[in-house]
Amino acid sequence: MKMKMERVQETRIMLLMGRTWILIMLVGSCASAYAYTRPPPRDILSIPFHRKHGSDPEQVHISLAGENQMRITWITDDDNVPSIVEYGTSPGVYTSSSRGDSDSYSYMLYGSGQIHHVVIGPLEANKIYFYRCGGYGPEYSFKTPPAQFPIVFAIVGDLGQTGWTSTTLKHIQQCNYDVHILPGDLSYADYLQHLWDSFGRLVEPLASERPWMVTEGNHEKELIPFFMHAFTAYNARWLMPFKESGSSSNLYYSFEVAGVHIVMLGSYTDYGEDSDQYRWLQTDLSKVNRRRTPWLIVVFHAPWYNSNTAHQGEGDDMMATMEPLLYAAKVDIVFAGHVHAYERSRRVYMRNVHPCGAVHITIGDGGNHEGLATRFIDPQPQWSVFREASFGHGELRVANATHAHWSWHRNDDDEPVKSDEVWINSLSQSRECIEGSDYSGRKILVSP
Repeated sequence: MKMKMERVQETRIMLLMGRTWILIMLVGSCASAYAYTRPPPRDILSIPFHRKHGSDPEQVHISLAGENQMRITWITDDDNVPSIVEYGTSPGVYTSSSRGDSDSYSYMLYGSGQIHHVVIGPLEANKIYFYRCGGYGPEYSFKTPPAQFPIVFAIVGDLGQTGWTSTTLKHIQQCNYDVHILPGDLSYADYLQHLWDSFGRLVEPLASERPWMVTEGNHEKELIPFFMHAFTAYNARWLMPFKESGSSSNLYYSFEVAGVHIVMLGSYTDYGEDSDQYRWLQTDLSKVNRRRTPWLIVVFHAPWYNSNTAHQGEGDDMMATMEPLLYAAKVDIVFAGHVHAYERSRRVYMRNVHPCGAVHITIGDGGNHEGLATRFIDPQPQWSVFREASFGHGELRVANATHAHWSWHRNDDDEPVKSDEVWINSLSQSRECIEGSDYSGRKILVSP
């Protein structure tokens, strides 16, 4: 009873803080295709809780876990539920099963449920599988990504748990995507651990059906010096394929899917030239085969190219250290979050428009309770093409080895409105970039 009262009090405090932050947001200027009046902010959601038994799975989500494999994650209150997933290609007919492990964590006065992780496979590409968690409870289903082009990614960061989050998720569900990419700031629990549980229940309808690949943001850190390590909840709940990609940390990793190599970096762990992350990135990029994966994408939280007044300069140190590596590898697109607005750049390197640099896209506009970052720097930098402070999501359709279509969809009174779009060419097909004299810089990718 005492725990319930504490959680209710935590929720009331969060609601009050969220409403206060929203009220103090100022209306600024933004560069857009035309004048646009933003809808008002929305309250934090109250996520219903319907589980009947402690052995019932909840907060089910899936993620890619190496070639032709999928990791299934769920939580139970019952510690005795086995970490087993039964699965097959027909409803109710489970021809295969896999076992994994489970663990829990404590965070001050909070104790998590039992968190199960099970890797299943090998799986066929572009196929629907039906599965059951723990040998008990409801049946779920997911579709594996295709093995070849085309492939569609849904991309949005800074989701949170507001009415706008719900709208964004509804729009993503309508876009028929294959993989979801989330560049940090998931639940906005901010030390209130039960909000990790409500976030898991909120995204389960989508995250149990398509792989969600995430990286950490500042709101995942939750460090309490001398008491709690950073990223305790995030690492326990959202296990990504870091071991499968040779990384020593869940905070950075890579994966490949249908001709695309995607690198997920950590903005809030050491990235200096003598760090494990830097050395891992050197090695990972040096192994990329652009014939097998002609597209190379990088994702992290704090943007390097940002003409919004919010979070100015926060990515500068990481950019100074790592941008030469990305340029040497000829990264095609970089996605970031953190700034609660949308912005797309031209190809850029060292703060200048450059034909062999990456396209940088800030997409931290999922629906968080802190509201939108409405002020942009004037005049608009030459490298910035489109910017707008609105909630929404992005869709990247990689059509083939040479062309991908990017579109950003604003949440306009509950309707997704395509507000920015562009075709992007892969640098792997550019003789100027791949064979040019500046490509000799690729030697920076070879670890000393």
